[in-house]
Amino acid sequence: MFGIANLLTSSNLLCGICSIIFSLSGRLDWAVYVLALAAILDFFDGFVARLTHSNGLLGKQLDSLADLVSFGVAPGIFMFVMIIVGIDQSGLLKNAEGIQTYGGAANEYVVAQLIDWKAAIFYGRNNIYNASIKFLPFVALIIPFFALFRLAKFNIDERQSDKFIGVPTPTATIFFAFFPLYFWFELPNWSHQSDWIYTLFDCYTLSVIAVLFAVLMVVELPLLALKFKHYAWKGNEYRYLLLLISLISIPIFIVWAIPIIVILYLVLSTVEHFQFKKHEIQS
Repeated sequence: MFGIANLLTSSNLLCGICSIIFSLSGRLDWAVYVLALAAILDFFDGFVARLTHSNGLLGKQLDSLADLVSFGVAPGIFMFVMIIVGIDQSGLLKNAEGIQTYGGAANEYVVAQLIDWKAAIFYGRNNIYNASIKFLPFVALIIPFFALFRLAKFNIDERQSDKFIGVPTPTATIFFAFFPLYFWFELPNWSHQSDWIYTLFDCYTLSVIAVLFAVLMVVELPLLALKFKHYAWKGNEYRYLLLLISLISIPIFIVWAIPIIVILYLVLSTVEHFQFKKHEIQS
């Protein structure tokens, strides 16, 4: 029961729990970092299980339970927090006199917004959140809702041995991670962002994105799996292309590489799928 592979899986679970705690404490950067560690552990637990010939049914169930927390609940919570922050960005912007409304330490801004939101929704305090929009952040809970079905479906779907049907929960989490990371890094200079960035981080935009990617986890969308049956170019063209562009994008675009790589993954998967269907029809 307590083999190395299962201990790695349980560590993945603990990382997810820590991410939730960090998100609700306002440390969005830490919340993402521990999920990156969870993704590494999620990869190595399967590798170790195969290496030690301990990949049994217990490990499979533990893996799904851990993934639900780390790649379902945890991203749902930090998107929940991001929607709260996106309800009103005016505190980070300068008025006509060049004065910023929020005068506290930049790294305490998120927790300050969380305190105001909780005061409005649980205690009826009259502040910027005391309106019906205060319920909008709960939309983010659609992420763990669909992640639950995605993971359960993956366990019983025999078609997903060499490809994915629907966006994998770790991939969706990677995409969602862009928003807290970018916001955290740019927080001290938020008043100098472009208007389209303010729109992208608006609560309604974030809510639509959360719903869209949550739904993509369960739709019948064939996607590439980075599993190589062989290492020849033919048959792996799109996998190699994805890896190559990803390696180039990361040092150039830094945080922006996250949505670029995920969107590229979806595009290449779609192209590969239609090319495969075309060859099937011709043959």
